Amino acid sequence: MRKLLSISALSILLLSCGGKETNQSIENLIESKNIKELQAKKSALQADIAKIEEALATLDVKKEEALVSVLQVKDTVFNHYLEIQGNVDTKENILIQPEFSGTLTSLNVKAGQRVSKGQILGRIDDAGMSQQLASLENQYALAKTSFERQKNLWAKKIGSEIQFLQAQTQMISAQKGVAQMRAQLSKTVIRAPFSGTIDEVYAERGQVVAPSQQGLMRIVNLGNMYVSTTVPESYIGKLKVGTEVDVFLKSLGKTYKGKVRQVGNFINPNNRSFGIEVGVPNPENLLRPNQVANLKIMDYSNKKAIVVPTNVVQEDGEKNKFVFIVANSNGKTGTAKKVLVEIGKSSDNVTEIVSGLSANDIIVTEGVNSISEGMKLNF
Repeated sequence: MRKLLSISALSILLLSCGGKETNQSIENLIESKNIKELQAKKSALQADIAKIEEALATLDVKKEEALVSVLQVKDTVFNHYLEIQGNVDTKENILIQPEFSGTLTSLNVKAGQRVSKGQILGRIDDAGMSQQLASLENQYALAKTSFERQKNLWAKKIGSEIQFLQAQTQMISAQKGVAQMRAQLSKTVIRAPFSGTIDEVYAERGQVVAPSQQGLMRIVNLGNMYVSTTVPESYIGKLKVGTEVDVFLKSLGKTYKGKVRQVGNFINPNNRSFGIEVGVPNPENLLRPNQVANLKIMDYSNKKAIVVPTNVVQEDGEKNKFVFIVANSNGKTGTAKKVLVEIGKSSDNVTEIVSGLSANDIIVTEGVNSISEGMKLNF
């Protein structure tokens, strides 16, 4: 552009210096082959052009220069993460159902109470089974005594073998009857299947209960929490048991360090993904089932990478990726230079540069959209 302005300025200068007379004078000098005069005329015109260019440079500075922000790139550690969402859950979160239908005669717990594994939570009326058990126990005691006497007689070769076997069979049958009744009676006692907290109680003492969708109460243990999610099939070779995971809970504003504890062995054909479970510590008991968690799983690392802010990487009309660097840097000034680059992975608003840049190169980070190749830069 400046060259065009210089030519225009020269034309104006020639016209202002006498128009036809000036052209006639130059033609006369050329015809006379007066080299000395031609050189003098040329020097005068060049001096005038230099003054005009200097004036144009001062007036056109805003178009030829740009104020930008820059950054010197260096080798650094670059980690790429797979970021997905998952749900917090625990396998120890169940509705306790009655195994026996009847009247709830006692209820020993309330919501919010801590209980231990095996602790009695309530009892259901046994409908006379305890009396039946007592009767069966008496029958068993009698059958056992008869068997022991018959056994002693048989040892002395008194009586027949068939009498001994009949006594043994009667005792075993009575013993099984007692065991079956005890098993049935045990179903009237409601016990905690694991240690935890009674989250909510849905039944009341005196109520007739039976297995239902609501259940009697909910018990939850928050000490064995995990996050379940699905991962694209392409990551099947990159995830294994023990892989560290950052688990961020937006509702808590906290990040927990977890580890993959289970990797699914089945690919879902509908979305080409497989399931994983990430074990998460819960020392403060702040995690709750069904919370939404954001997972960051590192799937790539480069300990000596060159990275740039993602927004400085541009694309030209030929689909080439490029950045602007500062060439001929001198203090706070330099010249814009377009450099083609090959990019790698991106994470956390930075992009890995595989080739095209070297450590200590100065890249333009702000103002990249207002500069062009060779433009003077101020920073």
